[in-house]
Amino acid sequence: MSIQEHKITVNSLEWFYREVEPIGQTDLLPVLLLHGLVSQSYTWRNILPALAKQGTRAIAPDWIGYGFSSKPEKRDFAYTPDAFITALSGFIKALELERFSLVVQGFLGSVGLQYALRHPEQIANLAIINTPITSAAKLPWKIQQLGLPLAGEMMTQDPLLVDRTLEGGCRYVIEDKDLDVYRKPYLKSSSSGRGLLATIRNLQLSSAMNEIESGFKEWQQPILIQWGMIDPWLSVDMAQNFADSVANAELIKLNNVGHYPQEHYHGTILEDLLPFVRRTNNK
Repeated sequence: MSIQEHKITVNSLEWFYREVEPIGQTDLLPVLLLHGLVSQSYTWRNILPALAKQGTRAIAPDWIGYGFSSKPEKRDFAYTPDAFITALSGFIKALELERFSLVVQGFLGSVGLQYALRHPEQIANLAIINTPITSAAKLPWKIQQLGLPLAGEMMTQDPLLVDRTLEGGCRYVIEDKDLDVYRKPYLKSSSSGRGLLATIRNLQLSSAMNEIESGFKEWQQPILIQWGMIDPWLSVDMAQNFADSVANAELIKLNNVGHYPQEHYHGTILEDLLPFVRRTNNK
């Protein structure tokens, strides 16, 4: 199953996205997968083919400022949650996704959750993988450093920050052939580093967590929470507290798994994710 790579321009912003078409005739709803900080849609490379195989169309974009999507200067794109949500809304409309399952992971995954709260009619169900979801969540020092004055400007221009952040979060080594893909945008242009810097400085995590904590108390659609237990940045207590506070949520704890479970444990994730997103429009 080959993953297709596409580009689409929406409101002067160019989105790069990876997509798989379902194998065979299907009435299953599509799945939209959103990546976290320093990452890109390549992180879903082992998840997308499995979704296609079960008859699900799946789309994974690079956020604006990341991967191979546009990297506008901050005067042209604010890199705030509202800016990301507005851009994502345009992308979803351009792809004519009316109702879908949403999968989010990592810091920036929280923006996907804010999108869901503001567009609940579009979300059939929601899968959350190691994403900040309570007011106890804080940007890890490793990532905070990237937003510091002067030091941040230099650190975000170092392509090896991708290796250090991804492997630090995973707690496992990532193969060089995969790291090459993650590094490539940072090697091609300094705009990747500037986009990351602007995101870290404008993520407004505290207010985002308030919106998520209060908003999901009213949420009715099914939620699957899959959580790497050795995430160095987001404790499983956050996931448990969130699961206890919302209706219709299931928490799956993943032993010996870090912040980016899809990098090394996609098989484990798929055991629960595939049946969870196997949804038709009348369900």
